[in-house]
Amino acid sequence: MIHPSYVELMKVVNHDVVIGEEPVVNSRYSIALAASKRARQIIAGDEPLVEGAKGKKPLSIAVDEIYQGKVKILSDEDEVTEE
Repeated sequence: MIHPSYVELMKVVNHDVVIGEEPVVNSRYSIALAASKRARQIIAGDEPLVEGAKGKKPLSIAVDEIYQGKVKILSDEDEVTEE
């Protein structure tokens, strides 16, 4: 069994969503996509944001960062493009 589960990760990401608002993450796919993007950043040289990352695989580190709230997943509306 994977810990944390997709359900637990979705609860963490959506914890501050007000009732009636669209959740930031509403599918396993969104969680997997966000974790894989962060894992690629770690592979490219970004420093892990959680303790005890040494020796862990980048995807495991990314999942831990999401679960601990160190990485925020933005909805499409929140995403800002730089010009």
